[in-house]
Amino acid sequence: MPTSTETRGPAWLAAAALLATLTGCSKAVVLNPAGDVAAQQGDLVVTATLLMLVIIVPVILLTLLFAWKYRQSNNEAEYDPEWHHSTALELVIWSVPLIIIIALGTLTWITTHKLDPYRPLDRISETKPLDPNVKPLEVQVVAMDWKWMFIYPEQGIATVNELAAPVDRPILFKLTATNTMSAFYVPDLAGMIYAMPGMQTQLNAVINREGVFRGLNSHYSGAGFSGMTFKFHGLSNEGFDAWVQKAKDENTALDRDSYLNLVKPSERHPVTRFSSVQEGLYDRVLNMCVEEGKMCMHHMMAIDAAGGAAYMKAAGLNLPDDVCSVENADQVVALMDQRALAQQ
Repeated sequence: MPTSTETRGPAWLAAAALLATLTGCSKAVVLNPAGDVAAQQGDLVVTATLLMLVIIVPVILLTLLFAWKYRQSNNEAEYDPEWHHSTALELVIWSVPLIIIIALGTLTWITTHKLDPYRPLDRISETKPLDPNVKPLEVQVVAMDWKWMFIYPEQGIATVNELAAPVDRPILFKLTATNTMSAFYVPDLAGMIYAMPGMQTQLNAVINREGVFRGLNSHYSGAGFSGMTFKFHGLSNEGFDAWVQKAKDENTALDRDSYLNLVKPSERHPVTRFSSVQEGLYDRVLNMCVEEGKMCMHHMMAIDAAGGAAYMKAAGLNLPDDVCSVENADQVVALMDQRALAQQ
């Protein structure tokens, strides 16, 4: 059947164009990040890939060599129908992959513990040790539908869809969510970490150079997922102080009412700044009890741990079967607080 050559030209041009775009991979964020944790993760990707290529490349080359050498038209190739075993070949086939697996396993075990997101940093960069007197910058992250809220307890401010941190200062992220599980991810900073309703996760990271970097939700979370992005600003100490002051100049407080209005689903929410934050708001978000009169999760768990309804009746508080209702929440919380004080 004759073969048409009319499409070969465009096909080769498309392939060449695609190959040309791959040359930009040398600037890929994962392999050229601005933060030390992300840099170590990028080095791990490169090292693991090179170790695997130790097996992959020889196998591909030998496959091509055998196919060429033992092709049907090569009458000079040695033919031995009685050959069935080679101890030397078996040793190579099994020992080399085994060594690679051991090396990869050891590397993965070490780096998994070293780059544990809950583990405090032990250095600022490859050439800069961590100053033990430097306090990490704490940022409380709340994933909403479909936006990000960042609370700075030390600075007393909060922002929506905008994040900033000083260069070379450790950052401690504490993350939760209001409704749907999301994944907090700044490729230049560190690997992604999940944020889940009623739970708190942590991430330790550092940014090593100034700039504006992209942050996003890397876990699909519904209709507004594509717009759930933010800008992360790496700033000098002076620049960070100016950024904080810019938020304080807004004269807008983040309290219970403004939070309940903010938590309503919205897409592509504009950057918003709050000059102050109601005390304990993040803890209420975490324990899912921002609404007035709603019992917090940690109180519910304390009641369950103490014996549930039986404990409440023994303590002298006669409640209906649903001890977690809005009507009796204040009574139960007061009783739990008294119990905690008595145990101190």
